Amino acid sequence: MSAVDEIMQQIPLSQLAGQLGVDEQTAGAAAQQAIPALLGGLQANAQDPAGAASLEGAIGNHSPGLIEGGVDLSQVDTNDGQKIVSNIFGQHQDGVAQTLGGNLGGQGDLMQKLLPILAPIVMSYLARRMGGGAGGGMLGSLLGGALAGGGTQGGGGLNDMLGGLLGGGDGAPAGQQQSGGGVVDMLGGLLGGGRR
Repeated sequence: MSAVDEIMQQIPLSQLAGQLGVDEQTAGAAAQQAIPALLGGLQANAQDPAGAASLEGAIGNHSPGLIEGGVDLSQVDTNDGQKIVSNIFGQHQDGVAQTLGGNLGGQGDLMQKLLPILAPIVMSYLARRMGGGAGGGMLGSLLGGALAGGGTQGGGGLNDMLGGLLGGGDGAPAGQQQSGGGVVDMLGGLLGGGRR
């Protein structure tokens, strides 16, 4: 199962739809676009050593408890989410929201509301995958094989983990590559605009 699917399973779509003021199908389709974009942006920032160190620190500050047993959206701190989105996409955050919204028939405003809701959930998911704040080397050895089909030898740590989550690994199932790759490829140069 891809990271996007795992995260989606934890999000109550009816509660999300109510918060966004849309129907469940629209909320689900928007989340399917936004989650790979957030993961892709994190991966782009993690390619820089300073960005990776900053990201590991940020993940360490997020509790995996938010995502365990299903997310209660009333527990999501959207102010924290907005800071995360700003750090991930930097000056490109409006462009990312508009590009993602364009896939949903011009729902850029919806994406502006959605990204800060999903960002803390994604960070909580990554905190859980890291085992509550393990360092990059441990992270690489812990997750490298599982996420990248055994083709990764740890060295890239967090970057390798995020690449594997997005389906960048050699042994990733085809469906996993589609869910992350399509959105991430579409955003292209908009990713990695955040602080390093």
